[in-house]
Amino acid sequence: MISTFRTARRPKSLRTAGFGALAVLTLLPAIPAAAAPASGPAPRPAAHALPRPVTPAEARTSARLASLQGRPARLKAFFKALPKGGDLHNHLSGAVTTEYLIKLAADDGLCIDATTTAVAPPCGPGTRPAADAAHDAAFRQRIVRAWSMQDFPAGQSGHDHFFDTFGKFSMATWYTRGKMLANVANTVAEQNQFYLETLVTPASDSSKALADKVGYDADLAALHRKLVAGGGLDRVVDEAVKEADDTDVQFRAAAHCDTARPDPGCGLPVRWISQVSRGSSPVRVFTQMAVGMRLAERDPRFVATNLVQPEDGATALADYSLQMRMLKYLRGQYPGAHLTLHAGELAPGLVKPEDLTFHIREAVLVAGAERIGHGVDLVHENDWRQLARTMARRNVAVEVPFSSNKQILGIAGADHPFNAYRHYGVPIVLATDDPGVSRIDISHEYQYAAKTYDLGYVELKDLARASLEYAFRNGRSLWDTGSAPSRYRPVAACRGDRPGAERPSARCARFLAANPKAATEWRQETAFAAFEHANR
Repeated sequence: MISTFRTARRPKSLRTAGFGALAVLTLLPAIPAAAAPASGPAPRPAAHALPRPVTPAEARTSARLASLQGRPARLKAFFKALPKGGDLHNHLSGAVTTEYLIKLAADDGLCIDATTTAVAPPCGPGTRPAADAAHDAAFRQRIVRAWSMQDFPAGQSGHDHFFDTFGKFSMATWYTRGKMLANVANTVAEQNQFYLETLVTPASDSSKALADKVGYDADLAALHRKLVAGGGLDRVVDEAVKEADDTDVQFRAAAHCDTARPDPGCGLPVRWISQVSRGSSPVRVFTQMAVGMRLAERDPRFVATNLVQPEDGATALADYSLQMRMLKYLRGQYPGAHLTLHAGELAPGLVKPEDLTFHIREAVLVAGAERIGHGVDLVHENDWRQLARTMARRNVAVEVPFSSNKQILGIAGADHPFNAYRHYGVPIVLATDDPGVSRIDISHEYQYAAKTYDLGYVELKDLARASLEYAFRNGRSLWDTGSAPSRYRPVAACRGDRPGAERPSARCARFLAANPKAATEWRQETAFAAFEHANR
């Protein structure tokens, strides 16, 4: 989730409200999670998700985790050190730490108005320089609370406050995408993750201008022809590529990548997912979709398209089925582009009951989404059990950010469909969503999952594997079928090797060199071996 915001009139090459992409950095991905015990009655594993063999090292690490219960400091350290795959559901501006956003606002000379919104200088009556937060602790805390979920009252709906934060800090993000990425990439790397997919809005203003120039046509094929005519769509894509290039430069400078002491984030493989503002007019939505998909086919730094903004917004609800049909059409035009969708980020009472019955279904069956973000309203969908079976059969993974689900929708614990997905063998990946706004990190999400659903080390390890396996990364998987039913059996080229070994066989090494996805899975297996050794 994320709200979108206006862009300012500055050089488009550095406009973070509408650009996206960082250089192709390094390797990646791993595999899905089998069903496992949960709080309350343990779900029965799906028929195809048979338990896999547990190694002696895994058994010892499982015992170590059990021994840490009741020792919060050591438990927290365990989860921080745990290799945790990749983050596949991450909105860049919402992932930046709030403190860093305040610094960006101060560096740009921005002001804070009476509503705690960052506004352009000069700072007139009723505003204060953002820089004052450096020496006024009370002022700083007021900004932190307004720009995040810090100290939000327990038991109250955080939906509006959560989404309102983006508009409050948006001006601090307009020209700083590379700097923000440096902040986020460092956090991801320090959390012992190996890959990041993050969401941005490429060439936002130019996309809107093209849409408004063309005008809407209910005939989607005709509308697409109008966008493509005269090179209009490609010019927007050209701008997005230029924005990506400029972002790379800014990122490398901010992360000190070309110095003797580069930041941890410099070695993190990063890919971009193009955001589409689902609350916009149909022609703008369709145009943003087309831009994102064309980018994913043209520039390897972009991998997919997604819809953002509140799913319960009036336009998002009214146009939902139309938007799914748009995606279906465009996927036929751009088969090389991936698709992940916020779908089912809804709860009873937030929308009419009938609006809970078809969003995940249409995202999967109409739009052809390869992953689903949130998927919280699963059990309210029509024939939801069959839908879950279909998702399991198609290996449609669900991106689960527990904290934002609780903060926005009030859904947690037994009310969350986590166990329902596991029961039917639907692949699950844990994610952060907007960790800066939520004031959490991925280690928190893994620790929450372990405590709430009684997950052991093996289940956590396979969740981490899943977050790489279902990443939109090029190349083949390290695992035989690329899914949990393989029980994590390596592909033939690496079957005689211990996954993660320092020196794979010549045949396996050639396979890893040709497949970045498998190479990063191998990298994570190396980290698991070290982690298990340290937790004997």
